[in-house]
Amino acid sequence: MLRELLRIFGSSDPLRAMGDNFGRMLDLTREANLSAARIFFGESVGSADAERARLHERDAQVNALEQTIRRQVILHLSLPGNEADVPYSLLLMSLVKDVERLGDYAKNLSEIVDIRPDPLPAGPLLDDLRGVRDGVEKMFAAVSHVFRAAEREAALALIRDGRTLARRCDRLVTRVGRGDCDAGTTAALILATRYYKRIGGHLLNVLSSVVMPLDKVDYYDEDVAGVDSAGAGR
Repeated sequence: MLRELLRIFGSSDPLRAMGDNFGRMLDLTREANLSAARIFFGESVGSADAERARLHERDAQVNALEQTIRRQVILHLSLPGNEADVPYSLLLMSLVKDVERLGDYAKNLSEIVDIRPDPLPAGPLLDDLRGVRDGVEKMFAAVSHVFRAAEREAALALIRDGRTLARRCDRLVTRVGRGDCDAGTTAALILATRYYKRIGGHLLNVLSSVVMPLDKVDYYDEDVAGVDSAGAGR
């Protein structure tokens, strides 16, 4: 399914424009998530407010691109002779929503500092969260290439890593909840962990399009993916 979608993207100017816009969405949301992490972990160079403003600008661009792709899909399908592209158009509409949500979670992550503006206390919990961050950012860095190249084996490896990372997030939330941090620190750590899990989940949904048929995008067959069959973004 995905290989056919990529072939269609390269077949004519209007369809190529859809593919270019989708790739731009991926790039913008990756930039937004890196920026959100710098804000949350107190690593911003210069003003954190200025960095957040740039993040919101990127998210607005993502939203505009999503709407543009929707219009492009509708226009393409309204033309006689394009009926065969309906399945691929449905796949694209599903994927652009996942990518749009990546921008929303970046904003959510950046906003946690409003709850607890002070630096988070050093220790095993923060170290584990930094490990989650690293795992999600590495997956984000690989997703665009793996998607564009439709590299099935690489997608399967990332899916397995992503599911492991999701379970790590669940364990971290439990540890934080049972710990003795103050309320603000507890809220910040739990929210950040949950947002990273959701970011990873939406990346897994995009990857699922590389290995699964249209009706199973967001879900995995154990025999195909070698992971549990729960939805990636759940």
